[in-house]
Amino acid sequence: MSVAKPTLKPDNPGFSSGPATKRPGWSLTNLDTEVLGRSHRAQLPQSKLKEVIDLSKEILNLPADYLLGIVPASNTGAFEMALWSMLGARGVDVLVWESFGAGWANDITSQLQLTDVREFHADYGELPDLRQVDAGTRDVIFTWNGTTSGVRLAHADWIPEDRQGLSFCDATSAVFAMPVDWQKLDVATWSWQKVLGGEAAHGMLALSPRAVERLEGYKPTWPLPKIFRMTKNGKLNQNIFAGVTINTPSMLAVVDQLDALHWAQNEGGLDWLIARSEANLRAVASWVHGSDWVKFLAKDEAIRSSTSICLMIADPWFTEQTETRQRRLIKQMTALLEAEEVALDISNHRDAPPGLRIWGGATVTLENITRLLPWLDWAWASIRTEE
Repeated sequence: MSVAKPTLKPDNPGFSSGPATKRPGWSLTNLDTEVLGRSHRAQLPQSKLKEVIDLSKEILNLPADYLLGIVPASNTGAFEMALWSMLGARGVDVLVWESFGAGWANDITSQLQLTDVREFHADYGELPDLRQVDAGTRDVIFTWNGTTSGVRLAHADWIPEDRQGLSFCDATSAVFAMPVDWQKLDVATWSWQKVLGGEAAHGMLALSPRAVERLEGYKPTWPLPKIFRMTKNGKLNQNIFAGVTINTPSMLAVVDQLDALHWAQNEGGLDWLIARSEANLRAVASWVHGSDWVKFLAKDEAIRSSTSICLMIADPWFTEQTETRQRRLIKQMTALLEAEEVALDISNHRDAPPGLRIWGGATVTLENITRLLPWLDWAWASIRTEE
């Protein structure tokens, strides 16, 4: 097979699923650097941290009675902080359909060593049967968007509003790109380096009033490290949710996040961000529909992610190869694209089936997605021709 080499390249080859590419027009010179080299406890730097919280709440339409804080260690730190601080009060249901959900399940059973735990599994590209989940009386743990599987929740109707347990949602590659039903979430976490293309190491933690009630009324049996502690003398430490961070943040990352938030707000807000991501997914879907060598990892269109767009090779020759061989072929293909400065870091996650993963979040332009697709055809044809 032979495909002519395209001539038009994306003007930004950054299609990584995290850290995701910067917003169009981003430059270090755009950042407000007057806070660099200053204590994060000083008034001006403190105001910048608070602005990240306030602007995030505004753009995301977070309910007025929800709290939002900046915490250490990215989304992982935020989610672990919630699990270690609040689990153990009742039984837990864990949804596992990709590697991060599997990681949360392992932490709950192996590290916290909870015993009243039910796990609901699905293969990559699918969702568990949500009808089996008891989100009414038990705590429930889940991702909104499976970054490594390309699968997202279509809705949260399976979570009752009059629930007794808490819902814990890892929403890191969904927030700012997908509609999120906040009233169904008691704990939600995300990181800066996903949809808005910020820098790593800082996590966001949103808490409903019901989550605050759990924190103030329940004390886990295990010790908590300092960076996980959200209460003092049985009361919530409100400072965390006013920009007073537990440990020292990077003020450069803070002003970078503010740049991204102001860009999002000025360009059109949440609806505009969601529309950009959905347009990227539609472009990929149209291309896949006309292709004979590639398909979506997620078969059901209703649950396909618009951010972590995961693809599999449909060519029968490829599927007959061993997994080791398949991964080597994918590596060869992505190396070709990197050498041409067309696409960087688009291999599927190491835990996922061999394939490609294209980030379609709001900082990726539709024009660059459109320019990328013919190069994928060329790279695959180049690999097949060599065999």
